Amino acid sequence: MKVLMTGATGLLGGHLLQELQRRGEQVRALVLPVENADKLIAQGVEVVRGDVTDASTLPAAVKDVEVILHLAGMMGVNRPLADYRKVNVTGSESLYRAAQAAGVRRFVHTSSHTVYGLGYGRFLKEKDALRPDPDPYSISKAEGDRLMRRLMLDSNVETVILRPGTFFGPGDRLHYGRMAQRLKNGKGLIIGKGDNALPFCYVTDVAQGFLLAAYHEKAPGNVYNISNDHPLTQKEIFYAIADEIGAKRPTRHLPYAPLFYGSMVAEKLAQLTHTKPLVTPLGVMMFGTDNRHSIDKARSELGYEPKVDLREGIRLAAAWFNAGGMESANLHAVVKPGQYATLEEGRIS
Repeated sequence: MKVLMTGATGLLGGHLLQELQRRGEQVRALVLPVENADKLIAQGVEVVRGDVTDASTLPAAVKDVEVILHLAGMMGVNRPLADYRKVNVTGSESLYRAAQAAGVRRFVHTSSHTVYGLGYGRFLKEKDALRPDPDPYSISKAEGDRLMRRLMLDSNVETVILRPGTFFGPGDRLHYGRMAQRLKNGKGLIIGKGDNALPFCYVTDVAQGFLLAAYHEKAPGNVYNISNDHPLTQKEIFYAIADEIGAKRPTRHLPYAPLFYGSMVAEKLAQLTHTKPLVTPLGVMMFGTDNRHSIDKARSELGYEPKVDLREGIRLAAAWFNAGGMESANLHAVVKPGQYATLEEGRIS
């Protein structure tokens, strides 16, 4: 069958592409006009230039497609909420409407664990209310999640919504790469006591969840958390990364509250000076609060089961980092200042 993927140049998209091609699927990628698609073309992917924020470019992308994996979204850029909504809400709706018009059979939408809000300290389930924190990414992702659940009620398209955890692996410059680089530079620190669970999961396990969403007969009409329900604590993750890359384990602890309020000031100053903040409230909450997500529904209905132990995942990502992964060129990062970048969980798609 023919599969359309947005966010194909991202970390998750790359793993999904390999799995789909192993299954003999024809893969088409919706790629921004400013992106370098040479690697996709070399892999035999059909590339269609377009943008989810420009509905006129979408009919060509969805034509003759049976399944859409919508991974792309805006994250990690210092932009106002309106910009995030344009991509994560309106853009997602435009792609879904185009899919309906073209007779696409199944649509898999990427939400986020941040739609629940951060810091609840218990295993959150799909039935829990969406209470996103006051962050443009979290707010827009929650709005997109709610919108998709409304759209699927009156649609012939088999619709699945996934709420993945924060995934990492080799090639991950956003999360693993930044953590490892700070530790390597001797700048590692722990927020609070460090005994809080972090919602991290290995990228191939998240890819497994998307494949189940694309193929499983029970998936349509449902929302699933896709993560690892045996999380490591903040301290355990930083210690494990430090050990694998030959860095010193962090010993500095900063109290959560002052750092959180300081990050709010830093973010406001960055907006005024049009610079990137050194630290953001979302980042402080992500690493400084306790976050856990139940995968019981995906396990019981789809047979989803994380296969990569988090410590093993850290070791695999460390091999990439130790081989100079952060120094290698990011061939997709061609977006110029002033342009918006379509991001897939923080990565240029």
